Amino acid sequence: MRQLAWRALYEVLAARVQRPEWAFMNYGYLVQPPADGPPLDAADEPDRLCIQLYDHVLTGTDLRGADVLEVGCGRGGGASFIARYRAPRTTIGLDLSRRAIALCRRYRRAPGLSFVQGDALALPFPDGAFDAVVNVESSHCYSSMDDFLAEVHRVLRPGGSLLFADLRPAREMAALRRGLGEGPLELVELHDITAHVRGALDIDDDRRRALMEAWIPRRFHRAFEPFAGFRGTATFARLERREIQYVSARLVKAGASEAA
Repeated sequence: MRQLAWRALYEVLAARVQRPEWAFMNYGYLVQPPADGPPLDAADEPDRLCIQLYDHVLTGTDLRGADVLEVGCGRGGGASFIARYRAPRTTIGLDLSRRAIALCRRYRRAPGLSFVQGDALALPFPDGAFDAVVNVESSHCYSSMDDFLAEVHRVLRPGGSLLFADLRPAREMAALRRGLGEGPLELVELHDITAHVRGALDIDDDRRRALMEAWIPRRFHRAFEPFAGFRGTATFARLERREIQYVSARLVKAGASEAA
């Protein structure tokens, strides 16, 4: 039921707001000092904070010449960033939302980039198809983390990486950490990045509210505000009080890397 509810929400957003400028849906990552952030093309600067979350997740993993899968690609901004800035051989963005995938195919263009509609718990790819799987702010929608991790393990090549970031209520964080640490992949790094994410939401609040006013039909505003984590919402307050926490992780499939 959780997965169906999230799918319905993202289908509505993709159908109602087809603006190509809306490329990212994550909460962002604040780098301090700002000069430490990645260099970006001018066209990507408005999305800097969202891109910095991807940059943080990818840090330490060389994707040059790799085959990369993003599970839960949303509106395609992250997969496009990977394809354009990290020089993989191929990048596939997968999402459960049919309309989101249609939007990605319409607007996201980069060498080796493509998009597939599919389920994170039943990935439509053969065993050992990828050198890296990226999963950013998506897994909280899944009905089973165990099934997701098993599928990631299946589609990764030996030595391949799962590059992960997501949030959970504090009461669920121990279970997430345990699942990552005891699953089929080896947990190499785990970081609490709650402060960086809350900081990004804080400094980006005015811009994101202006985009809501411009892009989201007014009758949806009340429902959209907590989803977006605006200041003054329960979501933002719970991040401040650490009742919601955000982590990033890198996990590796055992065996020698077969990346090109």
